[in-house]
Amino acid sequence: MAKKNSKHEEKDIELEETTAENAEEAAENAEEAAAETPEADESAQKLAALEEELKNEKDKYMRLFAEFDNFRKRTAKEKTEIYGDAVAKTIGELLPAIDNFNRALDTPCSDENFKKGVEMIFTQMNDIFGKLGVSEIEALGKPFNPNLHNAIKRVEDEEAEPDTICEVFQKGYKLGDRIIRHSMVSVNA
Repeated sequence: MAKKNSKHEEKDIELEETTAENAEEAAENAEEAAAETPEADESAQKLAALEEELKNEKDKYMRLFAEFDNFRKRTAKEKTEIYGDAVAKTIGELLPAIDNFNRALDTPCSDENFKKGVEMIFTQMNDIFGKLGVSEIEALGKPFNPNLHNAIKRVEDEEAEPDTICEVFQKGYKLGDRIIRHSMVSVNA
């Protein structure tokens, strides 16, 4: 029995030694893990911070890019509108001269060379207007349209249709779809 006890004791001692060794290894591993964890944690935190910063910078870049693109489009649109406004204003300032040329052509003149010169200037001005896209608003005999015509007089003409333009006092002009000046007309009642 003494032998049996000694075998058990040996096994117990071996088991205790193994347990102690395992405990020491576990403690060493825990210390190593504890030593690595702060560094790994710190690296992971730095990586997360850098990823967040990259995300924020990318967001700023995309917003700036969108703002610049909108600015570019808005500037191009404004440039086009300014050009149209400048042409319309210039044509508007020249219309009284065209009206005077019309009156001069309607006035009887004994000097044919003078009349021919006025006709040439008038034709040249109309050609320039045509190149710029300016056209006369048709009015005489057309139905009255308040968007194109300015009625300054109502007349009763039995031969004309109701709400039809009977007389044009001043021609109207438009640049593309933009009205530069409405036609001044009289309308049949």
